[in-house]
Amino acid sequence: MENKTVTMTKKYPDKPITLIVPFGVGGGMDLVARLLEKTATKQLGQPLVILNKPGGTGTSGWNELAGSNPDGYTLGITGIEVLLQPLYGETKFHYPTALEPLAQISESLMVMVVQTQQPWQNTDDLIAYAKQHPGEIKFGHSGVGGINHIAGETFAKAADIQIEQVPFQSSAETMVNLLGGHTQVAFLAPVSAKEHVKNGTVRVLAVAGEKRLTDPIFADTPTFKEQGLDVVGSSWFGIAAPKGLPIEVKNKLTDGFKAMINDPEFQKTIEQLGLQVTYLGPKESEEKWLTDSQRLTRTVQETGIVEKIKAQKK
Repeated sequence: MENKTVTMTKKYPDKPITLIVPFGVGGGMDLVARLLEKTATKQLGQPLVILNKPGGTGTSGWNELAGSNPDGYTLGITGIEVLLQPLYGETKFHYPTALEPLAQISESLMVMVVQTQQPWQNTDDLIAYAKQHPGEIKFGHSGVGGINHIAGETFAKAADIQIEQVPFQSSAETMVNLLGGHTQVAFLAPVSAKEHVKNGTVRVLAVAGEKRLTDPIFADTPTFKEQGLDVVGSSWFGIAAPKGLPIEVKNKLTDGFKAMINDPEFQKTIEQLGLQVTYLGPKESEEKWLTDSQRLTRTVQETGIVEKIKAQKK
């Protein structure tokens, strides 16, 4: 009994909170984490200390997070890969059950781009060409099993065409190879394509979302669904904690992050990064994890991505 009274009187948080970023410095997740860091002291009463722990497409950082004490002093940035990684084989923890989401911050829909000098004006043109030249078109993406790869394979399956996938280390490398003509199509986050669309070197043929993008640069680009293809591929960023947070700690964190994400300055900067702020609370995030998991499980099986990854690991 005595011990319980002590924990109740101790005010949370009374020391800095570690925020694990499971990818390297300068990537999308890292930039989002550093934006949150700016207002953390104001909203939580303690600073966030960012710990970059890249490796294993997110698994190194999420393993550390899932294995941490659920006391509210170790949190992590999550992405759609927390749901994808367990589908590809053994992970140390099953993240969807070992972690609990506190908030979704933003969402980024994938876009399909081609070089402006290519003759294809829309997806129909591209599909017609691919049907006449099976296997000739190569699409670039930033890593086998990632959301960009999934979007490309889903498109190929929905359009009933044969296109070859080419994995690269990053979106930047994907774009360089598209511009160099080594690939003919690329699946990317809008932020990676934006400057090239502005300077007229690439054309966006479709957006892999339920709705069009609001950014004026992409506003005229139709979704795949508008063009009769069921291709949806979005990536999101969120905040999660190890499962089992005390309720008062969870409430404090939920309120703090909600205020940070809804801060007008934070939202403005996020949008400049090419992301759309789509705040969800813990309950809505959990529901999203569940529906996304079901959809992705089906997609990675149907498109044969699971087999490709197993073959790669051998």
